Amino acid sequence: MNFKTLLFLFIVYSFNFSLILTLASSFTSGVDPNSHTSILFNSVGRANYGFDIYTLPSLSPPSNAKELKITDGVSVNFNGYFPNQNSSARSFISQQHQNLLSKTTSAPSVELVYVTERNGISGVNYVAVYCDSVSQVRSRSAVEIPTRVEVQLLPANGEISDRISMKDRPSLVGENLIYVSTHEDSGAPRASWAAVYSTHLGTRLTRRLTPKGLADFSPSVSPSGVWTAVASFGERGWDGEVEELRTDIYVFLTGDGSRRVKVVEHGGWPCWVDDYTIYFHRRSDEDGWWSVYRATLPRVGRVSTESVAVKRVTPPGLHVFTPATSSGNKEFIAVATRRPESDYRHIELFDLVRNEFREVTRSISPQTHHFNPFLSSDSTRIGYHKCRDASNEKQDDHLVLQNLENPIPGISLFRVDGSFPSFSPTGSRIAYVKLPGLYVMDRDGSNQRQVFKGLAFPSAWDPVREGVIYTSTGPIFATESSKVDIISINIDEENITYTKLTEGGENNAFPSPSPDGKWVVFRSGRSGHKNLYIIDAQDGEKGAIWRLTEGPWTDTMCNWSPSGEWIVFASDRDSPGSGHFELYRIHPNGTGLRKVIQNGSGGRVNHPWFSPDGRRIVFTSDHAGVSAEVISTPHQFQPYGEIFVANLDGSDIQRLTHNSYEDGTPTWGRVYIEPADVAKPIEGPGCTFDDCHWLSTKPNHGLKGAPIVPTTTRVQCV
Repeated sequence: MNFKTLLFLFIVYSFNFSLILTLASSFTSGVDPNSHTSILFNSVGRANYGFDIYTLPSLSPPSNAKELKITDGVSVNFNGYFPNQNSSARSFISQQHQNLLSKTTSAPSVELVYVTERNGISGVNYVAVYCDSVSQVRSRSAVEIPTRVEVQLLPANGEISDRISMKDRPSLVGENLIYVSTHEDSGAPRASWAAVYSTHLGTRLTRRLTPKGLADFSPSVSPSGVWTAVASFGERGWDGEVEELRTDIYVFLTGDGSRRVKVVEHGGWPCWVDDYTIYFHRRSDEDGWWSVYRATLPRVGRVSTESVAVKRVTPPGLHVFTPATSSGNKEFIAVATRRPESDYRHIELFDLVRNEFREVTRSISPQTHHFNPFLSSDSTRIGYHKCRDASNEKQDDHLVLQNLENPIPGISLFRVDGSFPSFSPTGSRIAYVKLPGLYVMDRDGSNQRQVFKGLAFPSAWDPVREGVIYTSTGPIFATESSKVDIISINIDEENITYTKLTEGGENNAFPSPSPDGKWVVFRSGRSGHKNLYIIDAQDGEKGAIWRLTEGPWTDTMCNWSPSGEWIVFASDRDSPGSGHFELYRIHPNGTGLRKVIQNGSGGRVNHPWFSPDGRRIVFTSDHAGVSAEVISTPHQFQPYGEIFVANLDGSDIQRLTHNSYEDGTPTWGRVYIEPADVAKPIEGPGCTFDDCHWLSTKPNHGLKGAPIVPTTTRVQCV
């Protein structure tokens, strides 16, 4: 009997014995091992967002003194809408909340409907700000700050749906709120859950306006309230785009969603001037610049893409997107821009008569991103969201652990300011990656310290040796031959020690220890393909190595079950090299291979992690498609990523997160962290993040018809 056979038998015996002990413990305790546990995950950049909605007069020179912060400086506030002064919905809100609005007898200076993300879930609020003059706001003392009255129009959960969801792009018509929600499962893998709904503010009666089986984004209601325009994939569905979604513009009746018709091929973020004129954005197929276009609908006859006249409005040479209009205003529109000479997106007005840009925000906050402008119905005021001014705000927004509401009872859900989190065996500490480096903190977010300074990913604690963490060090998203190795780190020794467990550096990554602490499974590119291997936990390859999977594909992101019976991993073996990953499980002895999660053609399921009892798996996936137009948010590598859990056989998939961010690298621990946000001390400038990377390019700017717009064409807002 050779060495490999002996090793194989030893592994099988060890794992079966471990499984028996685990099951016996579960039966004797009589307690569900998954109750009162915690799931941690990361959202790209989210911990650094501190958005508030601001406003400026649109027809006078911009200045700091005239800029008013409308929202309350709590969490993330974005995508605002100024209610029409004569709207019945505005009057209805006032009537229903007289006890709040009676704080002052004067008319509000500014009213706003907006999206606010509290507890990690977005809802829709109304706020009225009362002050004698907007220009007086900054000169008043702290005691005399304007009165702000806040009303929750659409809870993050509760009356509208018993399921947590994302809410977005609100507007009012009559006594109804029109918005996007993701609370209904599309019923198909990779089909977006985003749909447009109408909710009566009094009765809470909610009607779905988007047909079942379709996905709609960025709704805009016409000035009459009769029509709603949306960006939609239509019947073709989402095909995995992560920059421009390549949507079309559809129009339907606001009352019931009927008479739906496509009016524009290739366009997004629609907004109305009148019931026959829509502005929208698209990335030009000719020169690659994002620009704003105008669609003119026929006043008589059948409306179709053939009968709608489309004209490009803004010139090439700069990126222009997320346009905003106001009723009947044919003189200017508001837009967000990214100019080739700037690293930041700014709000500008585009004069439709003179074909000139007029700056709004760059003179006020030159090194701050400004998002998604909107105009008041009389065109006198422009709104947008940006990072709030940290110099005069309480800096409590940067959270190392942000609690989110979880649809699954008994499990606390936290967003971590770092990727690849993992719990120590006792659950008292959390390791996580924040490039470059590996960090450890107590589970309440305190006592943070760096334990490794190089590039590292991910983190996995030894289940037996409390102070030992496994990670891989080297470049991420690298080829099979890249120099990446598995190391173990003993963080509890007086001087931290590092042990290299693999040799040769052929992209050895994603280590996960067996529950008895004797073995580590990982992926390696040593054969020319990324497959799974098992090595000795203390001595690494020098002690023993065993190949688990073999084939011309990528097996990666492996995790060992608490019982020792299974290893779950992500693989593209159905279509090698395609980027299409699904979940598989396999016994540590190489038997029992089977698919766990199938996510549709071209889909991605990654970063699996077992529940404490080994019966379920948490993972990240594009199973729910994409939830919003990607350009409307800061940069996300994979803006479709959401966190899900499923049974070990792939059944009962449940969605945990709803947002337009990239959620990933989840872990599931056996300890219960109390549902409360944990703030991290501010270190250096806050609210720092990347804009969409693809806006930093100068697409085809050498082509005829795509000149760089000279700076002399820009004038200050007058």
